[in-house]
Amino acid sequence: MTETPVFVALTAKGAALAYRLRAGLPGSEVHVMEGRSAEGDRTFANAIDHIRALFRGGHPILGVCATGILIRAVGPLVEDKHTEPPVVALAEDGGVVVPLLGGHRGANRLAEKIARVLKVEPAITTSSERRFGVTLDDPPAGWRLANPEDIKPFLAALLHGEGVSLDGEAEWLEGSGLPFDIDADRTIRITERNVEGSERAVIYHPAVLALGVGCERGTEPEELVTLVRAGLADAGLAEAAVAGVYSIDLKADELAVHAVAAALGVEARFFSAPVLEAEAPRLANPSDLVFRAVGCHGVAEGAALAAAGPNGTLVVAKIRSSRGTCAVALAPEPIGDVGRLRGHLSVVGLGPGDPAWRTPEVEQTVSSATDLVGYRLYLDLLGQLAEGKTLHSFDLGEEEVRARAALDLAAEGRHVALVCSGDPGIYAMAALVFELLERERHAEWMRIVIDVAPGISALQAAAARIGAPLGHDFCAISLSDLLTPWTVIERRLVAAAAGDFVVALYNPVSRRRKRQFAAAVEILAAERQPDTPVVLARSLGRPGEQISVVDLKDLTPGQVDMLTVVLIGSSETRRVARTDGGCWVYTPRGYAAKLAGPARVSA
Repeated sequence: MTETPVFVALTAKGAALAYRLRAGLPGSEVHVMEGRSAEGDRTFANAIDHIRALFRGGHPILGVCATGILIRAVGPLVEDKHTEPPVVALAEDGGVVVPLLGGHRGANRLAEKIARVLKVEPAITTSSERRFGVTLDDPPAGWRLANPEDIKPFLAALLHGEGVSLDGEAEWLEGSGLPFDIDADRTIRITERNVEGSERAVIYHPAVLALGVGCERGTEPEELVTLVRAGLADAGLAEAAVAGVYSIDLKADELAVHAVAAALGVEARFFSAPVLEAEAPRLANPSDLVFRAVGCHGVAEGAALAAAGPNGTLVVAKIRSSRGTCAVALAPEPIGDVGRLRGHLSVVGLGPGDPAWRTPEVEQTVSSATDLVGYRLYLDLLGQLAEGKTLHSFDLGEEEVRARAALDLAAEGRHVALVCSGDPGIYAMAALVFELLERERHAEWMRIVIDVAPGISALQAAAARIGAPLGHDFCAISLSDLLTPWTVIERRLVAAAAGDFVVALYNPVSRRRKRQFAAAVEILAAERQPDTPVVLARSLGRPGEQISVVDLKDLTPGQVDMLTVVLIGSSETRRVARTDGGCWVYTPRGYAAKLAGPARVSA
């Protein structure tokens, strides 16, 4: 399973059970029907539509609801059991757990895990698992089935009474109820070799091969992929037995290394030069030239041996292409998480504060992160979504310290989410991250993955609450002169006023800063009518939210604070009276003139 498992709850009781169970399923989410519970990572209005969207997106679904709802939702979408996500039904009282779909693609395992917490027996109906206590077409982590197309007739023969021999060692099979018989005509073979399977021979590859690679900077990905595949094929080794691709940490950002990992469907992991140098006595091809360049006597062979462990052996010594190298080591048992992943920093925006305004991308990113960095209030706003994460909270005003901490943590190989309010690229932390990269160019920082997940900005939220004041050209100006000289801010205000933009004012006042707001209003008022609509939006998406509309002539610093975003209309901005005594505010874009067209001439 690669997508986020999702508990779908239709009632408050179901949501409570889901939150109880999610602790045992790290990275999972709880989605709750609107109005049924105050908690929930996401809400939805229509259960059938939401379940279908999750199913199409490949998310394992754990429905805390009647099985009929799940069946009606996914039934029309069921086509290919080899690609569809698992679906599990849970009774609201926790008394029944039923894997409905994808039993051999993770549903049985999910059901068993949940059933252990609930202390009930999962209603598993797949015949091979009930008979033998093992799922042959869904091996545990660290193992791959080489010939899944042959598993159905193979299992059918065992269920009809035939025996099976075991060629190799695998504890997860040895402890099962399979009908083992050394003289049987059918075989389960455990091997790292590239061998053919059949309906009479099922092949499992344990992840015991460590693939070490090295290359010159900027090597074409195809060159290294071709070298690796040729090396494995020439040695008679199965690609499916490769546990991971390993190299020196200087290559953590090398596209060719990651291309090899992607081609083999494994992770790329990295070691420091001292760790690789510790393998020097075991190298088949030590190189003083490599040592002078990177601080160890071998990258490909050293990385392979470091990953395979002290009892691993080099089975393919270093081979070369014009710009790349690779080597393979064999470990005595499946290789776990050794070496360091390439670090990943995601700068995410929560929107104004209401969980309903968080984008699915942000929620997915936060769910997959290992560490969350942010101002304490922002981390608190995540609620249940922050469970199971390592939190690094900072006080307001420690923006640079916060950004450095996020970069440093990512450089350690972690997936870090730097959490901002609103949109991270609008008066927030994303620009500071890239400024630090440019200013300091720390080698460790430069090798990490960095992405930005947008959020709903305060100006968008304010506009949506009151209508469409940003319907035509607009600009945003921060009145804080902490980082920007007032003379620069003043010049921008003059230009915005002259250009007749709708103006969004951020950071309008603080306890010590009042005059800048009064000056901004004076500049804009010089080019606006006194009754120009001004939207004051405070604490958007949070308790105590307030939206009001005043005339520009009545606007004063006492009406705003640092939690307020101010939208000052252009000469075209209009009010529309509502029947409840309030109003909508919008800025027309010119459709009326367009629709009117040229004057009609009567015949």
